[in-house]
Amino acid sequence: MTEYERWLSVELDDPDLKEELLSVKDQPEEINDRFYRDLAFGTGGLRGVIGAGTNRMNVYTVRKATQGLANYLNKHNTEGKLLSVAIAHDSRNKGVLFSKESAAVLAANGIKAYLYPQLMPTPALSFAVRHLHCDAGICVTASHNPAKYNGYKAYGNDGCQVTEGMADGIMAEIEALDIFADVKKIPFEEALASGKAEYIGEETVNAFIDAVYGVSILGKPADNLKLVYTPLNGSGKMCVLRILDRIGVKNITVVPEQSEPDGNFPTCPYPNPEIREALQKGLDLCKTVKPDLLLATDPDCDRVGIAVNQHGEYVLMTGNEVGILLLNFIAQCKTELGTMPKDPVAVTTIVSTDMVNGIAKDYGIEIRRTLTGFKYIGDQIALLESEGHPERYLLGFEESYGYLSGGYVRDKDAVDGSMIICEMASYYKEKGMTLVDAINVLYEKYGYYKNALCNFAFEGEDGMKKMNSIMDHLRHNAPAEIAGFKVVGDSDYQLSVRTEGAEKTEITLPKSNVLEYRLENGSKLIVRPSGTEPKIKIYLSGKGKTAAESDEIIAKMEKAATELLGL
Repeated sequence: MTEYERWLSVELDDPDLKEELLSVKDQPEEINDRFYRDLAFGTGGLRGVIGAGTNRMNVYTVRKATQGLANYLNKHNTEGKLLSVAIAHDSRNKGVLFSKESAAVLAANGIKAYLYPQLMPTPALSFAVRHLHCDAGICVTASHNPAKYNGYKAYGNDGCQVTEGMADGIMAEIEALDIFADVKKIPFEEALASGKAEYIGEETVNAFIDAVYGVSILGKPADNLKLVYTPLNGSGKMCVLRILDRIGVKNITVVPEQSEPDGNFPTCPYPNPEIREALQKGLDLCKTVKPDLLLATDPDCDRVGIAVNQHGEYVLMTGNEVGILLLNFIAQCKTELGTMPKDPVAVTTIVSTDMVNGIAKDYGIEIRRTLTGFKYIGDQIALLESEGHPERYLLGFEESYGYLSGGYVRDKDAVDGSMIICEMASYYKEKGMTLVDAINVLYEKYGYYKNALCNFAFEGEDGMKKMNSIMDHLRHNAPAEIAGFKVVGDSDYQLSVRTEGAEKTEITLPKSNVLEYRLENGSKLIVRPSGTEPKIKIYLSGKGKTAAESDEIIAKMEKAATELLGL
């Protein structure tokens, strides 16, 4: 309440905020939710509901975060060089405002800001950081969250989202600041006029598209495809259409209701290509257009989802299925073309499918597993580069619809994902196959690995306490069986311990609040609190001899997941 009263007493330069604060004066629970904590800054940067309060996304929390970033960068600038930061935004509400406010704070702290003048995909921000030799990056986006959210992803000079160490350092600087008294800023127009802020030119955009095209797999036009595409009212349209044109895909129908940027996402309240509801407008259009493929990119265009025309029915494919297909396609094509590198490497995460292991074994590919978060995959790309062998990298993918087939950025890229998925669909179409046919061939060969994701939401302060209590309970009370199957191994990534029977081994990945249980039938269940949303995610992987058997195992595990959390 003290902080609430302080915000009311200050002359806020965003009039919407004062009005909003006054509207909740008789709602103590609402006031508590807005002010019980500061919006947390972590490896995912900031993410929260747009509005007034310390636990909301607004010009004051954005300025404070940027001041913390500026202080961190200046403190570590031992060479005294001119520092710079690249900034991008997607179609989110207040995205342009938050971008300009970030630039204004950086400029006041002697750090040059480079801003994209138009909305751009998140991977284009990662590219700009490296292309312009910046010391950090900021992307104003809430990815695939509902319209009421916005966010602030922070990047290091390597183009990866900040690591734990850098995030902790920035957070320490942020926590030392008063949100009103300690933030420096100059008017944005003044920063622009003085050269302390500068718009990123078309040359960088063109270089990004060229870099994506540079990792094309087929080497010939994918001109036999017919597509329906939706950018889900986000930032993908320009870059995705340009890259598809480059690879020869001309027959594209864009979903009209979702074609233009709109931070309210009026036709898909949850603009996530992982869920059917977000794709419904595209699926409706497919009934008349009858394309080979429906392609959907999320608002910041780092994730891509697809639906495949299978005998007139449009089948949605999961992120794991597309990742499996892409790895097999890239390995097969490179082998056929004689371009497969020596000691190839593919990178995925601990929550992604185990089905890649069989494909990797057949093609002699080393599979590296990382924690969830594409920055860890980016670290592996950088490691290969530092060893002088960037060509070894074939593909990085996450089960959450994120893919990258080249080292030109350090984040998942739906521009690249759209390109290689279309090349893959074209390749199989020439053989008289759909992508559904292709995955079924792989299932027959490697076993039916089916995956599912359960989300359990915990809103507000009480929700956060409940999440922590559940994780603490599981950490000290590992289940002996799940869904009727004996647990034969468990891993605690926070304590860095893997247990199988009486044997304990060390996990060498960075510490993370993740628990994994492996079952006697080859299935697994992973429990992980989201790093960007108030929810616990449970990742399920079921393996059976047939599709029906796998589906049955997953159904049992979904029921067991709820019981495991005591809900």
